[in-house]
Amino acid sequence: MPKATRPFPFALPPRPRGASAARWLYDSLRAAILEGRLGLGSRLPTTRELSKHHRLARGTVVTAFENLKAEGYVHATVGSGTYVACELPESLLVAPRAPRSQGASMQAARRPRRRLAALARRASLLPPYDKGPTRAFRIAQPALDLFPTALWARVASRRLRMASARLLIGCEPLGYEPLRAAIAEYLVASRGVVCSPEQVAIVSGTLQAMSLVARVLLDPGDRVAVESPGYTGMWRALESMGAAIVPVPVDDDGLVVDASRMKHARLVYVTPAHQHPMGVSMSVTRRLALLDWASTSGATIFEDDYDSEYRYSGPPMPALQGLDRHGQVIFAGSFSKVLFPSLRLGYVVLPPDLVDPFAAVVSLTMRHAPLPDQAILADFITGGHFGRHIRRMREVYAERHSVLTSSAKEQLTGLLDLCSIEAGLQTIGWLPPGVDGSRVAALAAKRGVEVRAIDPATGGRAVRHVLQLGFAAVDAPEIRRGIRVLRDVVGDAASGLRRST
Repeated sequence: MPKATRPFPFALPPRPRGASAARWLYDSLRAAILEGRLGLGSRLPTTRELSKHHRLARGTVVTAFENLKAEGYVHATVGSGTYVACELPESLLVAPRAPRSQGASMQAARRPRRRLAALARRASLLPPYDKGPTRAFRIAQPALDLFPTALWARVASRRLRMASARLLIGCEPLGYEPLRAAIAEYLVASRGVVCSPEQVAIVSGTLQAMSLVARVLLDPGDRVAVESPGYTGMWRALESMGAAIVPVPVDDDGLVVDASRMKHARLVYVTPAHQHPMGVSMSVTRRLALLDWASTSGATIFEDDYDSEYRYSGPPMPALQGLDRHGQVIFAGSFSKVLFPSLRLGYVVLPPDLVDPFAAVVSLTMRHAPLPDQAILADFITGGHFGRHIRRMREVYAERHSVLTSSAKEQLTGLLDLCSIEAGLQTIGWLPPGVDGSRVAALAAKRGVEVRAIDPATGGRAVRHVLQLGFAAVDAPEIRRGIRVLRDVVGDAASGLRRST
């Protein structure tokens, strides 16, 4: 039988004047049991521990324990200890709670309401990751079942066994230096980013990166140009920080650089590698136009390098930051899709003049990202495991994308027009005119298929008939099943629309 967990020292309320020590201890333990602070079946401290911790005579503690035992609140097991009973005497004699008096209600009504800050009033909760069974066509999720968890565990175990006091103390605000160096080397080689390790900062992801950048560059009311349609989470984050959102259209070449629309914008948010949600890659011509506008206007560009690691066709597209010659671009990325979402580590590449202000803001907010996780990730990258994992998953995702496109061509022609993509883990499909994407998504969900209708609030009426489909998280048979369900659902919706007209 495993040894029971040793309980923590138990805090007692102040002893009432005139109360005996035994009565005070008995009343305190009984109240803690009835109020749930000592859970049913939990182990109590020993009489020796209680007497030493609270400076009581051992006999006093024994007397209190015996009284509790006699009334059925605790039971003792020889050689194991004293435990709270699993069924309390009061559970058989539960009286209904007395209603609150009218006077108490009026007093609560007169109590002034807590005032929230403007940011808290503007903020809204982003939905958590879906932890249910993975189904077609879940977006923004990699193939977690193929992640090498055993390898990651070995790397983590080796790193933690070697953990020094320096690793346990912490690091500078911008992050663990070996990880920053490894990321800089990777970005220079694979993404054409121009940077040194000193320009790299470790954060928890792109949303936090933007939150920190906003603290450095934006005041409430400042204009921020964002892609439309765009990443809803980033829109909401910027709005909560008091930014004035300026929606800028996206076409087949990416963000439309419109100087009149973007006038006075202090910041521009773009996803040039794989635009979210439309899936297009920003053309070189459009990238150069955006950089030229930024250098003329003095604005800063926040480049979210979304899904850039997985490219299936066309030549490799260098990062927008690599084309920047005037320090106008902040480059950000995350390991959530490349490795796994709960890792919560990402990076920011800062222009040299923003490194110190950014570090100061980090030091006053998060101090630094969790250091043990940073060290494990650094070992994973420098050991060559990161590069091998990306190469393997690129082949897997290319195959799944091929299954999606071929199955859609066979069964969804005239019902859902899938857009061709060059990179990423998801694509979009256009529904027939008049078929509402939200209704199709709801009908598909009833049959175990996940598609997401693009929010018209971030893209206008035109995107009402657009669905997002992810293909990375599930295997070929599940993709084919999802296509069959969409064929039936969209077909029924289109037929119903024709009958109504």
